[in-house]
Amino acid sequence: MKSYRFREEREADWQALDRIVTRAEKRGVKRLSDEDMLALPRLYRQAVSSLSMARSISLDQNLLAYLETLCARAYFFVYGTRASMGARIAQYFRRDWPDAVSRAVLPTLLAALCLFGGGLLAFILTWQDPEWFWTFNSGWDSRNPDAGYDYLRSTLYTEETNIADMLGAFAAQLFSHNSTIAITAFALGFCLGIPTTVLLVYNGLSIGSFMAVFFSKNLGAELTGWLFIHGVTELFAIVLAGTAGFMIGGAVAFPGKRTRMQSLRDTGNQAALVIMGAVIMLFLAALLEGFGRQLINSDMTRYAIAIGTLIFWLAYFYWPRRMDEAE
Repeated sequence: MKSYRFREEREADWQALDRIVTRAEKRGVKRLSDEDMLALPRLYRQAVSSLSMARSISLDQNLLAYLETLCARAYFFVYGTRASMGARIAQYFRRDWPDAVSRAVLPTLLAALCLFGGGLLAFILTWQDPEWFWTFNSGWDSRNPDAGYDYLRSTLYTEETNIADMLGAFAAQLFSHNSTIAITAFALGFCLGIPTTVLLVYNGLSIGSFMAVFFSKNLGAELTGWLFIHGVTELFAIVLAGTAGFMIGGAVAFPGKRTRMQSLRDTGNQAALVIMGAVIMLFLAALLEGFGRQLINSDMTRYAIAIGTLIFWLAYFYWPRRMDEAE
């Protein structure tokens, strides 16, 4: 069958489908007439049938490309979601993100082991020999083993009252820095997760050695409240970023019966849900660090916020959900 004969016999239906889809794209499905709504599924099925036939008899590539595009456009209006943008965002927070995290238990445990294992190692080494601090922290930080008790304690509490104007910029800087780390941990996951491991361990070493300095000066309780008012959310987010990276690395290293590209594509969808949420968590952590930690000087309030955020995130991700919430 010649392409022009094939097109001539069916082109009127394709054009009718194209007009309906174009109207739906411009004005929305709800603005279509009753006649268009009834014709849409019939014309879509005819177009899919034409596409299948065109492929089987190897018609010209231009015709195939036209039908593939037309069918893809029509598919979203025949079978696609009718949810609004607000509904899709609500679904992401209500179901998609927590489900993606709760299903990735092993990568999450591995990421947590790398981050907190590195922190514990650095803490022990710096506690025994303060010189290890300089190994794990490049550059100069006045909060180091040579600093005295009074100075270190003064860094944990804010005495100034006219700092609110500076905190917005401070929070933005913190978010930019932490989100860069998180996205890098995710993006480098395709290298079998090795760079992700190094990045998580490195950050753990820095945090652990920093904490050892304050604990050695009997400021452990004060530092813990100061750090974890935002640290619970921030460290959880970094762990989730590592989780997403390990998901990608696992898909490349262990594709199973699928091809590596198929494994990477399937796993990448879930990993993307995880990393998007992690960036949101880092934004919240930056607000807590830039405002809450600087403006709240009460240890009890800091601990209350830290414990509250920990309970919230654990319940949000791992509390069993009712089956009827699934759509």
